Amino acid sequence: MSTRQAKAGRPRNPALDQAILTAAAEQLGELGYPRMSLESVASAAGTTVPSLRRRFRNKAELVAAVISSLRVEEPPKEPPAGAPTPRDHALAILENFHSNLRAVPALAILGSLLAEESRHPELLEVFKTRIVEPRRDLLRQALAAGGLPGSADLDVLTSMLIGSFYGQYVTAAGIPDDWPSRVLSAVWPAED
Repeated sequence: MSTRQAKAGRPRNPALDQAILTAAAEQLGELGYPRMSLESVASAAGTTVPSLRRRFRNKAELVAAVISSLRVEEPPKEPPAGAPTPRDHALAILENFHSNLRAVPALAILGSLLAEESRHPELLEVFKTRIVEPRRDLLRQALAAGGLPGSADLDVLTSMLIGSFYGQYVTAAGIPDDWPSRVLSAVWPAED
């Protein structure tokens, strides 16, 4: 949501706020940043451009809010109750990542942001700081707590684990349901 203060008057409708973000996410993923417009988002959300502009000053601010809303479910910051080991925590983080990739057009939106990097680098930066880095930090912490060999490069392992989802996405098979477990087992086998 915009950091601008709401003027006195009628409170904002949270359902409309969500409709705007949903419409913007769909259009950003389908049309890309250049073809997405405030007019088309407002129309798809069932509102007016002035109503949308009361929430977001411009398209870049709206897209920043969309990026912030992409995470459908927060990754577990602590090991879940049923996940007593650091490996189980790392697996829970990867499973959460997988479910979030399926819930929204996150990869299509990332593609649009990458295509716009030279014109709007601030949007990719928002994606990195609000979506990518917090998840990488949590995964890095779970890996660090796991008793991996001291020579293990946690940054490389984190990039390999998360990057594998992007790499697998572009294959003909897409990302299989068991990918989080399979990819983690490749670098951190489960103990029998």
